[in-house]
Amino acid sequence: MMKKFNKNKISKVAALVLATMMVTSCSEDFLEPDPLSFYEPEATFSTESGLEATIAMADKSLRGYWIHYEYASNSVPIGTEYVFSDMAKYGKTDNSPTAADYANTIVPTGGFSTATTDWIYLGYYWDEGYNGIKYANTVLTYIDEVDGLSEEVKNKYRGQAYFHRAYRYLNLVYQFGDIPLITKILQVPKQNYYSTKKEEIIEMITSDMEKAVEWVPEQSSLNYLGQVNKAACRQLLIKCYLASGRFAEAEEQADILINESGYTLMQSSFGTFDEGGNANTWEITRNVVWDLHRPENKVTSANTEAIMIIPNGGAQSFVPFNSMRIFGPFWNSANIITPSDGKRAADRFSLNNSNYDPNYDYTRAFGRGIATISASYYSQEPMWVVNGVEDEQDLRHNSQVGNWVNMEDLEYSDPSSEDYGENFRMYSESGNLLTRDTIRDWFDFPLYKIYLHDVVNESNPNSNSFYGASTGSAAHWYLYRLAETYLLRAEARFYQGNIAGATQDVNTIRERANASQLYTDVTIGDICAERGRELYLEEWRNVELTRISHCLAMSGMPDEWGNTYNLDTWDQQSGTDESGGSYWYQRIIHYTLYNKYPEGIVVPNNTLYYTMDKRNVYWPIPNSAITANTKGQLSQNYGYDGYDSSVKVWDSWESAVEDEDNVD
Repeated sequence: MMKKFNKNKISKVAALVLATMMVTSCSEDFLEPDPLSFYEPEATFSTESGLEATIAMADKSLRGYWIHYEYASNSVPIGTEYVFSDMAKYGKTDNSPTAADYANTIVPTGGFSTATTDWIYLGYYWDEGYNGIKYANTVLTYIDEVDGLSEEVKNKYRGQAYFHRAYRYLNLVYQFGDIPLITKILQVPKQNYYSTKKEEIIEMITSDMEKAVEWVPEQSSLNYLGQVNKAACRQLLIKCYLASGRFAEAEEQADILINESGYTLMQSSFGTFDEGGNANTWEITRNVVWDLHRPENKVTSANTEAIMIIPNGGAQSFVPFNSMRIFGPFWNSANIITPSDGKRAADRFSLNNSNYDPNYDYTRAFGRGIATISASYYSQEPMWVVNGVEDEQDLRHNSQVGNWVNMEDLEYSDPSSEDYGENFRMYSESGNLLTRDTIRDWFDFPLYKIYLHDVVNESNPNSNSFYGASTGSAAHWYLYRLAETYLLRAEARFYQGNIAGATQDVNTIRERANASQLYTDVTIGDICAERGRELYLEEWRNVELTRISHCLAMSGMPDEWGNTYNLDTWDQQSGTDESGGSYWYQRIIHYTLYNKYPEGIVVPNNTLYYTMDKRNVYWPIPNSAITANTKGQLSQNYGYDGYDSSVKVWDSWESAVEDEDNVD
């Protein structure tokens, strides 16, 4: 039986809480990215229903990191985490030539205070991070004013609020570095904040999460899936321990979650089988990986791997997710032509079109991709090479069962072409390029991750565009699942020099995926590669690579190229040359096209520039937040305009908290 899941419903009480927060927090000034000064709610949260409503809003806001409703047509926030990583790049080649020129365009005064339809979401992450912190701080500030609650119940709410605050802070410090620490709701505006060292913020949230693991109930004692539970708190505590260099304690917590908490990896097919968009065009052979990532199976009680899910389904509070449109290739582009006669390789036809052929219905099978986010070459091929073998048996990279799509698997579908029915080719026999835009139009992809049933267009025989989960569909997503726990334990073991133990954990995940190749000894690069294979569009890839960079520097362990990193300098460098920088930067240099083509990459009707700077390991603190903080001074990150090493930064979180009541 499917357990109830939280549809992120907003009750009357929640609506009142939301209205209160909007009135007290969203003044005209607050609409600018200034989460520092306007947390002054006038209403007192004096009932348990008010606490529940505030926690529910924090739960709901997690979904916004993956799918932000306002700009979800052409892009979504999680895409930004991938273009600042080794696994993807900005793919809309008809946009500005400098759309991905990050080394030169990411500046504190840049236009990233809000997201745009197909740009990047730096400012959104800043704003939404502090919004989530505000929800948590509301609970923590007012919980003692709620009468009639036992200490056990209060601690449950405190623990869930700690989770939400720690989740935001851990991500923010690995996106923005040293940032202002806010732990309470103030009664008067405060405009004299100073930044707090990221290590101190990590220390505070680690202590908070230790309490949360003790206080928050198991999922079985909660009313809904999608609420913060004990296992989710433990998973976050593992990451906090890793981020603070407490690797043995991280391993210990992972042991508990893996061996003692009732969760197990799914090993065989389960739940409901969705055969995909069109079995005549692209057949799915049922397998555990496909089933594991079907939305309806993420919320069923048969799924023993799901630690915490992000509900997104049903008529109430549903947000469409155009996953196939945003993350799929532009396969029907006129830039892909047949080798013999130069005709369009494939086209999109509605069901009632006379040219419709169910054997070439790529629209329903793969969706209408526009490749806002385009896969890197690394994530398509080298990432899947183990022991010198590209492991196509691995279910996550397996086109035979239908999980993975190679562009060469498609067939030319114009009956008038001499090449009708032959497989796509990038080059002709004479070596001519048959795909003029290989950034946007041609890349292989994991269908099992991006396929979502498009109910609206499926019911419309006139439609020739399928995007992903539309109204009436489901797009439930994983926040945490047990597969990641194994890979976190592999990290903890690696940093302690236990290569055999780390290898065992990585191979456990590979064995579940039916991989033909297992590791003998893993490097940190192998662990990162396995994270990429297993957690695409689940992990915050940029954040995790930055956290791992920090962990490498703390541990002294080498990366896959033999580099070691200085804890004092790993994130204090700038430049676009190949040497130095953080481990994050070294993966960018080794595995992506960034900085490879200073003269630009020529595509039809455009020339694009892809650059990344060592300083981009952190995004700049928004200048608008700095200027709004008129009585204090926030620290800007190294390498950006406004950086000043002499600016005061709190070097203990206790001092930062003590200063919060000082508003003069």
